[in-house]
Amino acid sequence: MSKVAIIGVGQSKFVRQYPGSIRELAFDGFKDAMQDAGLTAADIGASIICSAPEYDKQRSPAGVFAEYLGLNPQPTFYLESLCSSSSMGVRLAYSLVKSGLHDSIAVIGFQKMSEISSSESQERMGRGADIQWESPFGTMMPAYYAMYARAHMDRYGTTPDDLALIRVKAATYGQLNDMAVYRKPVTFEMFTDPESRMAGHVASPLRVGDCCANADGSSCIIVAGEEKAKAVCEKPVWILGLGAASTTVNLAGRDLFTGLTVARQASEQAYNMSGVTPKDVNVAEVHDCFTIAEMMAYENLGFAKPGEGKDLIRSKETYKEGSIPVNVDGGLLSKGHPIGATGGSQIRTVVLQLRGDAGDIQVKDPEIGLVHNIGGVGLYGNVTILGR
Repeated sequence: MSKVAIIGVGQSKFVRQYPGSIRELAFDGFKDAMQDAGLTAADIGASIICSAPEYDKQRSPAGVFAEYLGLNPQPTFYLESLCSSSSMGVRLAYSLVKSGLHDSIAVIGFQKMSEISSSESQERMGRGADIQWESPFGTMMPAYYAMYARAHMDRYGTTPDDLALIRVKAATYGQLNDMAVYRKPVTFEMFTDPESRMAGHVASPLRVGDCCANADGSSCIIVAGEEKAKAVCEKPVWILGLGAASTTVNLAGRDLFTGLTVARQASEQAYNMSGVTPKDVNVAEVHDCFTIAEMMAYENLGFAKPGEGKDLIRSKETYKEGSIPVNVDGGLLSKGHPIGATGGSQIRTVVLQLRGDAGDIQVKDPEIGLVHNIGGVGLYGNVTILGR
């Protein structure tokens, strides 16, 4: 069977408040990807639009985008799996191309978080949990991840200082990313300074500096079959492995001491499909909605043994020059987190790395890249392995 490639990537700037409409926001990422691929709208066989619908005022945005982007009469799909929506969209695009139904597909992720207030946004995030048994009791995203942080600290001796080091790394590279919301330096000392905003408590042990910010943004990934990819693209990046998993919504049904099981299960599928191992990965983008999420990703993806993720960040092995560079675009902690666009942005970063087009954040000669994208509090897990 023919291979499937990514032939174009694009992203809008991630901002706190986008001044235009959602269709204009989507166009920013779409235009970037189409110019990158050298295609016109008529070349696209189908589109997949990805977001978390509870933040959208527009019902069925796929139809609106297809019209605005000139993608009629081609079929369009709407897909959501919370924060992992656009990674799941790439999985669907791969399947549709692999089946022969389409030779190219545009996967467009977006979210305009600023359309609703911060309190409304938090309430909707809470409803990502079970609305009968958990969210009525006031659970929020920081509190859920704080429980995972407490469990990791209790079992492995991880400290808040270890988590602070992850944010310092994120800011190191976020300053170099002109697409990021947060481009200011963050020092370790900020976490011990009671006057610093970074040290403010959100849900103990997580502080302001341990949490990513909401953002408005869009991303676009153009997926194509082997024949088309080789015909139009000088440096196609091949989709080598895909993994996806889900777990119980209620945290009462989970073991918090093992990290996110969906990440471990999805990565095992992707490794098996691609034939690579964690040691073969040269650059990775992981879902760092909170610093503890990146710490757990090190271990769930096999970059470190359980409890040894803290050793990777302490020794700077996840920096650009380290043995396994992780989130060298600043991650969600610097870029911000426009929910439906996040996975596509992560994939864009790894594609640019594998092409050698990542500029100031370029890792030396990467051949294999990995993207780890989580939906909700570990409810959905997607892992994508790419190769040049």
